[in-house]
Amino acid sequence: MAKIRITQVKSGIDRPQRQKETLKALGLKKMHRVVEHEATPQVLGMIRKVAHLVQVDHK
Repeated sequence: MAKIRITQVKSGIDRPQRQKETLKALGLKKMHRVVEHEATPQVLGMIRKVAHLVQVDHK
C-alpha cells in the first residue's frame, strides 16, 4: 500500500467531539505534527471527515 503523510494545519479546539476523536485516532495531537499511515480505506475515510483540519501529502 502507498504511504501518506498527514499534517494537522488547523486546531481541533471548538470542533465537534467526533472530529476531535478522529484527529486523535489518526495520531495527531498538536498543530503542525506529521504522521505517516498506509493509504487504507479506513484511514482515507477518517481523513475525509477532518479534511478541513489536515493537509495530506502522497509519497
